[in-house]
Amino acid sequence: MEDQQPDPGDLTAEPDATPKTPVGKARRSARQPQAAEEDASGESSGDPSGDPEAGDVTEEDEVTLVPHRPAGRRLLIAGAVASVLFVGASAFAGAMVQPYLAQRALVDTKLDIARTAAEAITTLWSYTPEDMATLGDRASRYLSGDFAGEYRRYIDAIVEPNKQAQVTNTTQVMGAAVESVAPPGIPTEATAIVYTNSVATSPVTKNIPSLRYLSYRLTMQREGGDWLITRMSTVTTFDLTPQL
Repeated sequence: MEDQQPDPGDLTAEPDATPKTPVGKARRSARQPQAAEEDASGESSGDPSGDPEAGDVTEEDEVTLVPHRPAGRRLLIAGAVASVLFVGASAFAGAMVQPYLAQRALVDTKLDIARTAAEAITTLWSYTPEDMATLGDRASRYLSGDFAGEYRRYIDAIVEPNKQAQVTNTTQVMGAAVESVAPPGIPTEATAIVYTNSVATSPVTKNIPSLRYLSYRLTMQREGGDWLITRMSTVTTFDLTPQL
């Protein structure tokens, strides 16, 4: 056996020592540090052959504990200010939403009033010789109070003459507007203006159309969920019937 140099991985060898190590064992010792480095678990890796010269590799992680510090005065003040600002912003948002909801409800109410007024006028002043007798019943769903009785008496008076003359009257609503609503919170009374074109024909007049432009002011009252007409007056009347 020839002399061998000290193994670079053997930290226990004396500087001036020249141990004689077999060639095969020196090669196994050189591979042991590399095997220890490849062991990711940090546990000791020994020679499977039971070689006593195989070393153990152990890795330890240091844990640094930081003492708890209570929140400083500035941090507490900042948190309190943030809370106050959040509450203030919520209150401001609520104050802004409330008028919007009230305005939206008022707009919806006005649309309901205008739509009901237009439907009512169309029904009250549109009839044919065939359905003239049932006009009072059809119109009653839009009327209330004394005006309901006045309208029925008027229709009953003209039913027979109009049937004999074969009068057909058609009313077309050209526009409707809400003039007022009261009270502001939950309206129960309103006035509306309705603009119409009315055309009447009869064989008695050789079916020459009678053209009239009429506008009405309606006084309306809310009963339950319905707006009913309690009074009606004519605002403007223009007779455009051709004169032959």
